[in-house]
Amino acid sequence: MTVTTLVAPATARTRAVAGWARKAPFALFWLLVAAILLLPILLFLLVAFSPRLFDQGTQWFALSSFQGAFQGPMLQGIADTLLIGVVTAALSAIVGFAVAWIVQRTRVPGRRLWSGCMFALLLVPSYLIALGWERLLEPSGVLDLLHVPDSVARGLLFGPVGVIGVLTVKGIPFAYLAISAGLRGLGEEFEAAVRVHGGGRWSVTRTVAALLAPAIWSSLAIVFAESISDFGVASTLANDAHFPVATFELYSAVDNFPVQFPVAAAVGWILLAMAGLALLAQHAALRNRSYRVLGGRARPARRRELSRPGTIGTLAAMVLLFMLCLGVPTFGAISASLMTGLGTLEGGANFSFGNYTRALTSPALYQPLEYSALLATITATVTVLIGLVVARLLTSRHGRRSARMLDLLLITAVALPGIVFAAGYIFTYNLPIVNDAGIHLYMTTTLLVLAYIATSLPAASRVLFGSVGQVQESLREASRVHGSNAAGSWLRVMLPLLARPLLSAWSLTFGGTLLELPVSQLLYPPNDPTVSVGIERALSTYDYAGGTAMEVIAVLAALAVIGLVWGIFQLVAPAGWRRLGRTS
Repeated sequence: MTVTTLVAPATARTRAVAGWARKAPFALFWLLVAAILLLPILLFLLVAFSPRLFDQGTQWFALSSFQGAFQGPMLQGIADTLLIGVVTAALSAIVGFAVAWIVQRTRVPGRRLWSGCMFALLLVPSYLIALGWERLLEPSGVLDLLHVPDSVARGLLFGPVGVIGVLTVKGIPFAYLAISAGLRGLGEEFEAAVRVHGGGRWSVTRTVAALLAPAIWSSLAIVFAESISDFGVASTLANDAHFPVATFELYSAVDNFPVQFPVAAAVGWILLAMAGLALLAQHAALRNRSYRVLGGRARPARRRELSRPGTIGTLAAMVLLFMLCLGVPTFGAISASLMTGLGTLEGGANFSFGNYTRALTSPALYQPLEYSALLATITATVTVLIGLVVARLLTSRHGRRSARMLDLLLITAVALPGIVFAAGYIFTYNLPIVNDAGIHLYMTTTLLVLAYIATSLPAASRVLFGSVGQVQESLREASRVHGSNAAGSWLRVMLPLLARPLLSAWSLTFGGTLLELPVSQLLYPPNDPTVSVGIERALSTYDYAGGTAMEVIAVLAALAVIGLVWGIFQLVAPAGWRRLGRTS
């Protein structure tokens, strides 16, 4: 009896400790999610309705911040943003549909090349495309120094047409991916039925477009949301053209003195409302209609042979498209980086590698690249680890309610513009209550890395979601039966299966973080500018050649690091790891 009395409390205490040990990692995970995703955005958006709650005014509840957002340049910026979003979404969907049809439905030469160009276009930041065009067409730019007439093209670029054009270029890959996925599942029998009943090419196209309505509307919504939330073009081409847009007006409200957090938060709400309207339009267009075209009797569509003139015309159109999207900006950036005195009256069409030498030896140019490379490495590594946990929770059979909450939070984070994230971090981690709690993160590298992780986590977790969901739980259970602990089962069973998806997520995050602009622009520590901020500083002091050389070096550095990581994986990883996850 005495022994039982002594052992029972010890057993209960041991079970309690074990329970806390199991729950502690999940508690820390949710605390981290709240700190980097939920609180910064929630508190920032709340200040639009209650300025006094955060010492930003005298009213506990007011809508005056929205009145400020609908006045002067703010109102013009919101109207311009809405126009840009609608036109860009429509143009991107049309071009994306055409490219998807050519790649998926015809035997045009170089299909893999065109798909690869789409993915390359997806990864290039919008502000680099804009800057490439600017270096070509600006006064005393590349074409001016080469004595090529460019006044008409310059007038188009530095205005609404140029802004819409660059954002359309960035929107085409999103539309292509959404529509091509729908085309793969659409059988050939629908096209055959139209032709049997006397329909021509236009009738076939209309029928296919109607059947692909979910994919087309999805592409419209995605491109619209991406366009209205873009900050790269807003801070470069649109700002240089004096064409106000909402994201740059939000940035100005936070970056200038006096800081107007309530007005900035109101603009954030307006951007969210615009994205919500796009989703509502998609829902209204597809409501009460069925698009279930994939079944057991569906026949895969055959790729059609093009006539010789058709092949030549299609190839010419594809080459022209990607020359405008990638070739011309790349030529503009490289040629500008090789010129001396670009953008000045003393400049000439003399080519040399002096700008690259200066970019690699000047602390103002190479130190930001080193700093960004370090932050990108840390961010990519941490994001992939957290993303693996997120993907695991989303695909787990347990905790469905928490998984749905996490999924909703991640989807909301995807819809939020990066500039809203950055403004939320500035506002939240500079609050007196946060400083009184001993949390001093404002204007530090730690806060910048946390913001990077927050903006990268939704995409990284989605990259890993499918692969993690395919792994059967029985594999880990078998490993545990044969003596492995929890960590050992992950390292010996899960890591080989997920090695390639993890590396893909790491590469995507590293490349996106290295050249990231909106979060960097607002959150970089004063004495440690990132590479994107360093480029902006060089351009703001009219060092166009040095800033452009820095752009080229940064892009090459990103490609080199990603290539090195994949090369090491191919050389060092076991053969089984390299084969898993390959498509061919």
